Amino acid sequence: MLETGIKGLQTVTVTKENSAKEMGSGTLDVFATPAMIALMEKTAWSSVAPFLEEGQGTVGIKLEISHDAPTPVGMTVTCESELIKIDGRRLVFSVTANDGKDIIGKGTHERFIIDEEKFQKKAFTKSVS
Repeated sequence: MLETGIKGLQTVTVTKENSAKEMGSGTLDVFATPAMIALMEKTAWSSVAPFLEEGQGTVGIKLEISHDAPTPVGMTVTCESELIKIDGRRLVFSVTANDGKDIIGKGTHERFIIDEEKFQKKAFTKSVS
């Protein structure tokens, strides 16, 4: 059953591939903000996935995130999420990323529960024929 308090946990090693320099979000060999955001989204959606009905999924709809400290290549980043609010099909998560030395990012992330097949069909209607 989907209820507030559900927690998620994911980790990733900072590599050249997820660095700001490689991802195009900066010029340094540090964990890229887009990579941190992707980790936060993954942590949130994967935490609630087991509680959804078959055929349902979630899509990200809003992020209010700060990236507060750099993490160099070779370190591990751990992200924790907690479902803090359920408003119909809208889910609100608290998310925090930590590299073992600092909290490197934090904020809130909102997702919306969708019917995956219906959502995908709607997206395909935008395709150019």
